[in-house]
Amino acid sequence: MRINKDNIHAHELIGLDVVVEESRDPTLRGLNGKVVFERRNMLYLMSGAEGYRIKAIPKGVTRLLFTLPDGSRCIVEGKDLIGRPEDRIERIERRRVIKDGRR
Repeated sequence: MRINKDNIHAHELIGLDVVVEESRDPTLRGLNGKVVFERRNMLYLMSGAEGYRIKAIPKGVTRLLFTLPDGSRCIVEGKDLIGRPEDRIERIERRRVIKDGRR
């Protein structure tokens, strides 16, 4: 399954370019880079703004603009990404099963 704006929550984010569109922390707004690591509540970006540094971005207080491999862009609320990547994918699959009435 190819990554797109409808299924980005169920995909690996590492390697995607991202811009912090909005944040409760004003120092994070406009920060951009490539996702190099992901934890339950944080994304780690390789940012070229200060000589290629790793920046930790909390998921819960941000709105993120991702550039997908096909060149399209999509905005994702960071709070929707909270959780370990493997758990997030499992949670989405469970919702899909319940929604489709297969349970």
